[in-house]
Amino acid sequence: MDRARELLETERKQALRRLSGLTGDFDEVVAASHDANADDEHDPEGATIAFERSQVAALVLQTQNHLAEVAAAIERLAAGTYGICERCGQPIAQARLEARLSARTCIGCALAPH
Repeated sequence: MDRARELLETERKQALRRLSGLTGDFDEVVAASHDANADDEHDPEGATIAFERSQVAALVLQTQNHLAEVAAAIERLAAGTYGICERCGQPIAQARLEARLSARTCIGCALAPH
């Protein structure tokens, strides 16, 4: 479990760095919108500032959700339930945990209809 904790902490740090970079990107897009033409919807140069802002916001939300999943996995590790399927109570295969450190369910339960 020490290896799992180490991997989860590394994953958390990477996500925090990604979030920091995305937040900076978002701030830059917002700042650029103040200096840009107010009619960016008709800009023939490509993506609008609103579209860019939306894209970065979606990435920020995705990264925040990932951080929450990693935090929950760290809590399960501390509680002794990491690697145990939350639905059926069986162990989650090591290969699944290696592929997705924050997995809450075994592959069978993940594929089963809810």
